[in-house]
Amino acid sequence: MSFLLNRARRARRATVPTLRATLLATGLALCASVSLSVSAWAADTSPAAQQARFSAEAKAPADAERGRVFFTSRQGGEWSCASCHGNPPTAQGKHANTGKLIKPLAPAFNPMAFTDSARVDKWFRRNCNDVLKRECSPGEKADVLAWLNSLKP
Repeated sequence: MSFLLNRARRARRATVPTLRATLLATGLALCASVSLSVSAWAADTSPAAQQARFSAEAKAPADAERGRVFFTSRQGGEWSCASCHGNPPTAQGKHANTGKLIKPLAPAFNPMAFTDSARVDKWFRRNCNDVLKRECSPGEKADVLAWLNSLKP
């Protein structure tokens, strides 16, 4: 009986370092994974920089009130920006047609909003075409961003 007990103790001692090594390797892999996913979301810009870019293209300062009116009004079609993003866009929205959930649009409620220039351009192009049946002007984009940037918790 003591032979079996000693054998079990030796096996357990051998298992603990193996278990520790496995846990360490798993932890390191998890950290690397989190690091990769964070870097995949690395921002190349900010909401304020996007607003400044569109204001410069429009050669006019952005106006938050004009942006609010634009965002909440139907632009000749059946949808407004608020149809999917909500009014105000500070909580999760839902696509009016597909039902797909949409993260909050206001930067104070979604730190990743408007931090990737390529995504900003892509989604303005798509959403403006959905709502306006044309691309938004730089002035319209700047105004909407001015309003979104003004929304605070």
